[in-house]
Amino acid sequence: MTQVFDKDGLALPVTIVRVGPCFITQLKTEKINGYNAVQIGYAKRHISKFKKAELGHLTKNGLPPLLHLREYKVMDLNNYSLGQIINVNNFEIGQFVNVTGKSIGKGFSGNQKRHKFKRGPMTHGSKNHRAPGSIGPGTTPGRVFPGKLMAGQLGAKKITVSKLEILGIDPKQNLLILKGSVPGKSGNLLNIVPSN
Repeated sequence: MTQVFDKDGLALPVTIVRVGPCFITQLKTEKINGYNAVQIGYAKRHISKFKKAELGHLTKNGLPPLLHLREYKVMDLNNYSLGQIINVNNFEIGQFVNVTGKSIGKGFSGNQKRHKFKRGPMTHGSKNHRAPGSIGPGTTPGRVFPGKLMAGQLGAKKITVSKLEILGIDPKQNLLILKGSVPGKSGNLLNIVPSN
């Protein structure tokens, strides 16, 4: 993340994201597969890391070995062709996009950090500082209700940030400048789709 200044001199928080180039590796049709979709591949990888079936899927169409494959449903396949490159030229300045990625994992966390619970009193002999306290009624119902907020794994989940505005595009380096923050840390793999 960084900041840029608009024409009025306001500082805008932005995230710079490298986009593609991605290749269309497969076209799925309603006639054969039951729905229309395009499969997109990203990030070249050494051939030795692939299984023969995975490599064959790409090389039969004359494509390089691509690490990440993902499918996107589309209404019409007329605008797409096998091997077509998708990069920043498919976006426009001022367009809104949804960005999905894996959030930063924070490990096993307690109630205060995970659910923003208040702590107990720190003085007068209190021994309840960061303890969870009571977790439910006694004999009736004699169990803890499902969904109880307790300590556990925090982060490392699929998160979508909606309607981020594209403030700038650098076609030479395939960079998008998005207003706001995106999920995860630097180097995280993101899924960027136009917002409806």
